Amino acid sequence: MEERYELAFERIKDIAAGEDMPERYRVYFLNVAEMFVLCDEIFCEIANKGMEHISLDTWKGWNDSLYEELRGVKYETSYGNPRYAVMEFGKEEGDCLCFFYSRFRNCIADVFNQDKESILLLMELFLQVYTICTTEEDVARWLKETLYYYVHDYDAYYTEKAVRKIVDPSLNRLVDIVMNSDLKDERYLYYYGENITENEWRTAKFIASLPQETIELIARTYTEGYRQGFVAAGIDLSKKSTVNIRYNIGFEAVVREAIHQFRDIGLQPIIYMHSNTRSMGVCTTPANKQYIYDHRFDDALYLNHALVKEKLGHVEKSFEKYKELANGFAGPAVIEIFGETLFQPETKTESPAYTPEQQKLSVDYQRDYVLIQNRYIKQEERSFTIIAFPIPEIGEDFEEIFDETIRLNTLDMDVYRRVHQALIDALDQGDTVHITGRGANRTDLTVKLHELANPEKETNFENCLADVNIPVGEVFTSPVLKGTNGTLHVTRVYLNQLCYENLSMEFKDGMIADYSCTNYADETECKKYVKENVLHNRDTLPMGEFAIGTNTTAYKMGRRFGIEAKLPILIAEKTGPHFAVGDTCYSMSEDIILHNPDGKEIVAKENECSALRKTEIEKAYFNCHTDITIPYDELGDIVVNTKDGKKIILIQNGEFVLEGTEILNEM
Repeated sequence: MEERYELAFERIKDIAAGEDMPERYRVYFLNVAEMFVLCDEIFCEIANKGMEHISLDTWKGWNDSLYEELRGVKYETSYGNPRYAVMEFGKEEGDCLCFFYSRFRNCIADVFNQDKESILLLMELFLQVYTICTTEEDVARWLKETLYYYVHDYDAYYTEKAVRKIVDPSLNRLVDIVMNSDLKDERYLYYYGENITENEWRTAKFIASLPQETIELIARTYTEGYRQGFVAAGIDLSKKSTVNIRYNIGFEAVVREAIHQFRDIGLQPIIYMHSNTRSMGVCTTPANKQYIYDHRFDDALYLNHALVKEKLGHVEKSFEKYKELANGFAGPAVIEIFGETLFQPETKTESPAYTPEQQKLSVDYQRDYVLIQNRYIKQEERSFTIIAFPIPEIGEDFEEIFDETIRLNTLDMDVYRRVHQALIDALDQGDTVHITGRGANRTDLTVKLHELANPEKETNFENCLADVNIPVGEVFTSPVLKGTNGTLHVTRVYLNQLCYENLSMEFKDGMIADYSCTNYADETECKKYVKENVLHNRDTLPMGEFAIGTNTTAYKMGRRFGIEAKLPILIAEKTGPHFAVGDTCYSMSEDIILHNPDGKEIVAKENECSALRKTEIEKAYFNCHTDITIPYDELGDIVVNTKDGKKIILIQNGEFVLEGTEILNEM
């Protein structure tokens, strides 16, 4: 491998020096070759000196050099931009060269992981692409063939690495950063190898300035919520050995304390990077969200039945190899962030897009991947927790909002337990619930509830306090699909970092029958946007959850600071009724017996789709769950309809009126 590396790198240095090549590709290959040369320089400096002996100015210089081309207007002329690549090289060549360009950039992560083998594979791929463009006549054909066989030949290698990082605590480079760095020395932020901005260094500086007791309180709220999730579900945590900690760079002081607390309950940390997807690993402020959005369907360039079958085989083989580690995995503990500048993506015709057949393949692959994973990391034996905090990008009130969020995350659960019980007692009398909007909100929706066989001992709604979902503040159920009908509408909502204007969904017997938004002038483009990002390329999804958010404190915080649109779904879902499209909250764990604090068993844990898990599992689950919240100021009434025609009003004109819940209007 060392010999191959030296040969490849010497060849790349020749290209970077500007050797003769077709003018058409000259800038493209110079850019990539120079990136590889810089990556080798960084690799050697880290290997020879150690990260802690490199100056702050050097770290900043490297960070700018690695990420500058994706930032701001410079992205317009980046070969990672599908529009620019297609303009320069035409559709067929541009698609492939843009794809390769984004993959070559993966070597940045490999450099900081000191993974020379992975860097070598990318350098050899680069030289193969270079040879095609400088020697072949039918360049497009050979590029497409090279792309396909690169994916085909190396999928087993990359899949095993991806599975291992999820479950293996011995891959502890990032744990070492958290536990052993001087967190008052800004240099440590650059050790990750990710794009570092004012968000990261201001967050780190602010948290490091907090009293130790405050840091301990934040960490204790987070870790205790995780532990309580196992208690509430009746799962034996003592059988587990690892926890995956996910956070945004800058939160290391809290994470360090959390690691100490997790170790006290027998859990070792697993930390890994996942730059492009929030809540899937350690994250940072993206250099350009549009870049991530542009490449979201890159697999459309090669996806087919044969590859999907092979990929699933590699997934199963990898989990089998690491099955003992997977068995010890307890689940993720997530620190989300909020406050980023709101993102309105541009849908580019030049970006790869699925064919109808590929849409189905992608959905099938995601479903089957989860089914395989759940055989090794059993859903009924794991749990999770999520908590959220703001970042400086939220505005000049950052520190005050952070302090208010700490208060929000530590509200008195006893108060909410009693309020929730009053709501649940009323809801459990119902056959249906009618929800309407007011003002510009056109919601008019009837939700069908399960019939309770023994109301004295059973309930439809979970009394959700502050364990797995922090902060406190909702009661929720899995609706009966048949009989759930009507319109769900929100004038503006942010889902997974994307904005939707006038998002509307029509439900017929619990399934989405139609949908729309007004983000674009073209209605077809609007439907495509919703289908890709909310329905995840499915034709329909069921209503998996109906909930009533009760955290009026969170709602008022959003209003006070003008940050309603920037609140994460974790908090936003507590600020009004919400409806999840996709799986239920009990997906793949329906058979675990759960009780509310009053001792009643929660029985509404499945619907007509998830009930198919015992006969047609491929039709039971959708591997997505997207909460859509109607804020109190757009909410009209929530009325429980009983079988005997009685009406119980829970909320009227956006205010709680049910006896025992009025306190929420004052909090």
